[in-house]
Amino acid sequence: MDNPLTIYGQELSSRLLIGSALYPSPAIMQASIQASNADVVTVSLRRQGTIEAGSDFWQLIKDMGLHVLPNTAGCHSVQEAITLAQMCRAVFSTNWIKLELIGDDYNLQPDPIGLLEATKILMDDGFEVLPYCTDDLVVCQRLVDLGCEVLMPWGAPIGTGKGLLNPYALKTIRERLPNTTLLVDAGIGLPSHAAQAMEIGFDAVLLNSAVAQAGDPVKMARAFASSVVAGRLAYEAQAMPEKEVAKPSTPTMGMPFWHQES
Repeated sequence: MDNPLTIYGQELSSRLLIGSALYPSPAIMQASIQASNADVVTVSLRRQGTIEAGSDFWQLIKDMGLHVLPNTAGCHSVQEAITLAQMCRAVFSTNWIKLELIGDDYNLQPDPIGLLEATKILMDDGFEVLPYCTDDLVVCQRLVDLGCEVLMPWGAPIGTGKGLLNPYALKTIRERLPNTTLLVDAGIGLPSHAAQAMEIGFDAVLLNSAVAQAGDPVKMARAFASSVVAGRLAYEAQAMPEKEVAKPSTPTMGMPFWHQES
């Protein structure tokens, strides 16, 4: 494929990023992540309770040799997210942070106002922020204005598996922010959803539940790996334009050759 995915200067061979939560067992998590061909795995420091309690889990992730993208899942305030981001940097020795700041507990919608405030503070502190946001174009533009090179708008609320609820909004973000690396994060349930995101020009897809909660997570991880590659190839190949009326692919079929116009 042309033009490898780049995140804050780091070139990656896979356009699929994968999470590390909700798997039936650590062994299945490891096998699924390997089957996905992902270069980047997201981890939540908060889900492990304390650094000491999660030390075995962190070591397992580190042993896989992948790039680690810590996240601030579960944070509801700016200060909470900043404190957790700083703890993540100390544990994982990376400036990358997937910034999640929940504004509504019912659909886990990101808080756009708090997200902008936290992003500015973290960027000023040297973090390379990957903000999880909605598909609101103006919020995305403001995040880019703050210096974000990567944005992660949702396809649908976290864990729903509903796919891309508003392809128009996502296409608009793609068109208006052509130089920003865009990842669809959240809401992906099927490989076809991931392929659709790639077909409209998104640079990558991040998912977790769709693999971790599948009947066979390892096999589903392989399916997603293939779908992301297929979607990207389709985007690069440039799809045929849609038409409002039918047009036969063999226009002379059924017509005697002497009736055909020269």
